[in-house]
Order: sequence, then structure tokens, then C-alpha cells
Amino acid sequence: MRIADAQEEMRARFVGGFYGQLVSGVLWLASASLGVWSSPRAAIVTLVVGGFFIFPLTELLVRLSGERAVISPTNDLRYLGMQAAFVLPLSMLLLLPVGLYRLNWFYPAFMILLGAHYLPFVTLYGMRMFAVLAGVLVTGGVVIALYWSGSFSVGAWFTGATLLVFAGLGKATAGHHWRAAQQQHPADGAERRR
Repeated sequence: MRIADAQEEMRARFVGGFYGQLVSGVLWLASASLGVWSSPRAAIVTLVVGGFFIFPLTELLVRLSGERAVISPTNDLRYLGMQAAFVLPLSMLLLLPVGLYRLNWFYPAFMILLGAHYLPFVTLYGMRMFAVLAGVLVTGGVVIALYWSGSFSVGAWFTGATLLVFAGLGKATAGHHWRAAQQQHPADGAERRR
């Protein structure tokens, strides 16, 4: 299978990352809310534990939305997605010493890890948008740590809003790619959407 075809399957199945970004964005905003109106501990636990449910919730939303795009058995990019998914939980161990040293650096440090986590999505989906998302999150994490670390939740608010914006961009980009593929190969597109 050609890489472009594998990427098209991934874009079609996950709508350019729309549902994953949507779930992640809502989770970050929920964590930010808890950081303001409850406690940092509740905010952190919500984000870390909730993070393990992002993929299952994404799959549920894909299925509930009626999206029927399939990933063929010959598409090796499914393994890249799985590998990228494990990068973040494994690297989150670095957040322990960061949070112990300075609690208000928890979200900025997490933003940097999350941004790095999104770099393989450029290849997974064939969408440069994920490089921009990675850059926004990493830069935002550094800037917030250096200049706005007086507030615990500012990084979570920024990340949640950013993920929701990029969810919309991902959906629009995937739709554009799908329409372009339909014009070039109408029969192939109909077959992939079943």
C-alpha cells in the first residue's frame, strides 16, 4: 500500500484527528476548571487518568457519528498511531519531578510533552497541521513556564482551547482531502467510506 493511500485511510477513519482533538480539548478544559474551582490535585488526576480514555472515547465518537471508513489490514500506519499513543504516557513520568519542583510548571511541561507527541501525526495523517499544533503547544508551554507560571491553570486553558481549534481545522482539512480524492477516484472513495 502506498503511503498516501495509508494516510488517506487514517484521515478518513479519524476525520483528520477531529474526535481525538475534541475529546482531548474537553479533557484539558475540565482539568483547567478543576484547577481553578477545586484543587490542583483534582485537576492533575483528572487529566492523567482521563488521558487513558481518550482513544476509547475517540473510537466511540467515530462509531456513533456514523463514520464508516475502514483501515485495511495492509495499512502499516495503524502501528505508528499505536506507538505515538504510548509515547505520551511513558514520557509523563517526567512530570513527577517537575510538579514536585514547581507545581505551576506541571501544565507547561505537559504541553511540551503533548506537542512532541503530535509530531508523528504529521506522517500518520499526512497533515502538516500537526507540526503547527506541536509548535504551538511546545512554544506555549515554554512561554507560559517562563512568563505566566504564577497561575496554575493558564496552560490548561490555553491547551484546551488550542486543541478545540485544531479539531475544527483537522475536520475541515480531512474533508477537503476527501472531496479531492472523490473527484479523482469516485469509486475508490465510496468503497473506503463503507
